[in-house]
Amino acid sequence: MTQPTRKEKPSVFYRLKVVNKKHLTREVFALELEVPHIYRNVFDFESGQYVTLSFFYKNTFCFRDFSITSAPYEEKISLGIKVRSEESAAQELLNMAAGDSVLVSPPKGRFILESKPDESRTILLFSSGIGITPIFSHLKNLLYTEHKTRVFLFYGNKTQESIAYREELDLLKSQYSGRLEIYYFLSRERSANPLLYGRLDEKKLSLIINQILHTDDRDEESTLWDSVDEVLICGKGEMVKTLANACYHRGIPKKNIHFELFETYSEDIYPQEISYPLIKAINIDFTLQGKYYSAEIEDNRLKLLQALLSQKYPIPYSCKSGICGSCECQLEEGEVELLENEYLTEKEKKQGRILVCMSVALSKKIKLNFDLV
Repeated sequence: MTQPTRKEKPSVFYRLKVVNKKHLTREVFALELEVPHIYRNVFDFESGQYVTLSFFYKNTFCFRDFSITSAPYEEKISLGIKVRSEESAAQELLNMAAGDSVLVSPPKGRFILESKPDESRTILLFSSGIGITPIFSHLKNLLYTEHKTRVFLFYGNKTQESIAYREELDLLKSQYSGRLEIYYFLSRERSANPLLYGRLDEKKLSLIINQILHTDDRDEESTLWDSVDEVLICGKGEMVKTLANACYHRGIPKKNIHFELFETYSEDIYPQEISYPLIKAINIDFTLQGKYYSAEIEDNRLKLLQALLSQKYPIPYSCKSGICGSCECQLEEGEVELLENEYLTEKEKKQGRILVCMSVALSKKIKLNFDLV
């Protein structure tokens, strides 16, 4: 199978100045970028979005995506960056100092949440490790813009020392003590509360529901779990899959469970629940980066992305789970079943956009165009 690839990075970047760098843990640091007034509209963003940085590393230009940790009302672009090793390209960013500059793309991404400032909502946030970065932006924005909303953050790390943004999070907890609760889970350090030891998984969610979300001071006849409006999850694939399914099987609709992955992930988030007829000898024609390809797949037991990758075609993808949008294309001919979708809007689906990572062929002839305008 081919290695993960992404769609071509945007050709327009803006040079922004580094105004502050702060070490958060041994591996994580924060980078704050100054947005000149003339670029304010370009860098308007929503919580949960990210930017691509372009920089020179080891004799080549690198493109790396980083989530925005600042909230829109803060009117700045701050990023949380993890240096995984001395060979990591992020090491080049770690070497930057105030006054240096870097090329930055406009904000993008759809790990966003509709703002409802007039409603009283209950929102759960789950994150692990560097997955806190988009969650941190959401957390600040929800507390600032929705004055009746209460938020619960469940944040997993290995040790106390590896908790990024601990100081800032504790300050928010004090500032919004009536509407924000934060629970730190450690997988390699025990605490006085056994609930907080271990990874965030299905078993841990059951304990959270029974021990933390079991009473609701706003409604004596209900529980906090019953009042949950939205769930946001960000972290590694297995954690996202486990928690998303656990929330779904405990009554939270899929449309209210939002997630972002911080790694390439090859599995479906939710089990396949749709059956479809077996179709054999399927012809797939597609356009990709100006080139025309024609392939034939044996049948539709594999999703389109899997089938094309097995024949070594350079299809862009990242998650294989219908989340990132890297494999978005236009269905120009034929019929497919889109099994899951965390990325496309209803308008885009009506226009014929699909994600090949989650699409199953339902006709013997399929024509796709990856070169979207």
